[in-house]
Amino acid sequence: MKDRQQRVRYKSKKISNRKRLSVFRSNNHIYAQLIDDNKGLTLASSSSTEESIKSKNLSRKDTAELIGKNIAKKIISKGIEKVAFDRGKYKYHGLIKILAEAARSEGLNF
Repeated sequence: MKDRQQRVRYKSKKISNRKRLSVFRSNNHIYAQLIDDNKGLTLASSSSTEESIKSKNLSRKDTAELIGKNIAKKIISKGIEKVAFDRGKYKYHGLIKILAEAARSEGLNF
């Protein structure tokens, strides 16, 4: 698993100078954050542990969609429209795909 993660991140950093939208999925929660690799800062984040999302008691798929839309709104409000999507060690499938498509539907380009 670690090899896939290193391969994905290496390619995205080598090809692009864009900010990186990183996704992490645990057994219970899903997290997304915008990272500026040049400065080493997290610019925006959204996760299923936030009270506004946790209180809605949604299914995992609905939660992933809500987080995708939420992070896209935060990123666009900062004036950033193009990012590099970092899926990490996960296949582009299931919750990761739902989150990415929701972010794209809000106007984020990657």
